[in-house]
Amino acid sequence: MKKTLLVWALLVVAANLRASLTGVGPLLDQVQTELELAPAVAGLLNTVPLLAFAVISPIVPKLAARWRPERLLGGALVVLALGIAVRSVPAAVGLFVGTVLIGAGVAVGNVLLPSLVKRDFPTRMGLLTSAYATVMGGVAAVASGVAVPISQVAPGGWRTAWGCWIVLALVAVVLWWPQVRSARPAPAPSPEAVHGHRLPWRSGLAWAVTAFMGLQSLGFYVVITWLPQVFQDSGVSAAGAGWLLFLFQAVAVLTGLAVPAALRWARDQRAPAAVSSAVLLAGYLGLLVAPGWAALWSVVLGLGGGACLVLALAFLGLRASDADGAGALSAMAQSIGYLLAAAGPVAFGLLYTVGSGWQAPIVLMCAASAGQVVVAMVAGRGTVGVPR
Repeated sequence: MKKTLLVWALLVVAANLRASLTGVGPLLDQVQTELELAPAVAGLLNTVPLLAFAVISPIVPKLAARWRPERLLGGALVVLALGIAVRSVPAAVGLFVGTVLIGAGVAVGNVLLPSLVKRDFPTRMGLLTSAYATVMGGVAAVASGVAVPISQVAPGGWRTAWGCWIVLALVAVVLWWPQVRSARPAPAPSPEAVHGHRLPWRSGLAWAVTAFMGLQSLGFYVVITWLPQVFQDSGVSAAGAGWLLFLFQAVAVLTGLAVPAALRWARDQRAPAAVSSAVLLAGYLGLLVAPGWAALWSVVLGLGGGACLVLALAFLGLRASDADGAGALSAMAQSIGYLLAAAGPVAFGLLYTVGSGWQAPIVLMCAASAGQVVVAMVAGRGTVGVPR
């Protein structure tokens, strides 16, 4: 029973790790108009959380060693709920302060979940990673799909559409509270914990895992930030573009469910990771040559993106020898990986501005996904040795 409750709590925590972010893209035009934000400033709403991920992820193992992962994750959920509330305040400063808080809370959850799964369910890594990635992606898909409809009918408009996700965050706080209460007191910190947990900076395999995480994250955040606008410029309505983003994420969720079977069938993860990355490349090439087929490319990108997400998360545990190793690898992959991902939406928008069209930005994504195919062949097998 205790393990069952822990699984449910982990899944609800996972449900909070993207929902507050994926609803931003479909409403970006409304926010920009109402608050009179410059396009570059508005674009920061999806870049700031990624920068928070990059800054906070490396220190999460150190904080977890001091306070225990259960307590740290509980605090992160409270910060996340506070950030959602502050972001709904009718002022630009609240918008960005809240976004920083959301990024901080999500960053901690991103790092700790693979480590907790590795620690508590070492023989069911693939299944539970797929399960929490599915929940995370499914709720994120709903968030992007309902953002515009809620903003159109609810008092408060886009603020209500974004602020309503505080309910889910508070539910996670309540469900996670028993884990916080049952956590054993933290032992006296070791010198490694005091001076910073060592991350595997000298491991080529760790860098390959980091690159795979970063490139697939770059693609995801470019898609949720800019794909609605790409579709609208092809003649799709704002609401329709939001639902196409939902379609992308819904297909990604369903695809992620098939990954554990592929992991059991394959000797290692090189082939699934390379094929999934190649499917992403096909989706971007389709957008480049036939942008009017919006629904088809949403499906293709969802097929590749869903598999790549689950594989990237699974690598954090599969490439590690134990829970501490998973935490260290997760911190490294998500700090550098999300720093790379943060550059994606900015570079995509800059190329659009300079080139006055979507061709150059989409070519950038083709190059990124081609690089991901190459990296997948290294990240898909082996074990990272974490220095002590």
